[in-house]
Amino acid sequence: MPESKIIQSENTIPWEDLGGGLSRQVYGYNDQLMMVKVRFEAGGIGTLHSHPHTQVTYVAAGRFEATIGEVKQLISAGDGFYVPPHVVHGVVCLEAGMLIDSFNPAREDFL
Repeated sequence: MPESKIIQSENTIPWEDLGGGLSRQVYGYNDQLMMVKVRFEAGGIGTLHSHPHTQVTYVAAGRFEATIGEVKQLISAGDGFYVPPHVVHGVVCLEAGMLIDSFNPAREDFL
């Protein structure tokens, strides 16, 4: 996997429309690490899923109902969550917002 540019500018990274009120920008990455910004419209759903990557997410804006394994909790700007590999997780956006996801290793399926 190639590495990203050293500096990423929000204005030059294309938004990928994921449908259902979600879109994402892929920021810095190499084969070990990736950061992704995900924009949610109110009512947008990050469908329950799992993957072999470790994930850490920061809530930059908005309010969400997060489900990580058996845990379901309301989270908002300034909060975050950790997802171990293979754990089912997802979010429902209650108030338009933005999540910043980091993955290890990088999500090759996003490139």
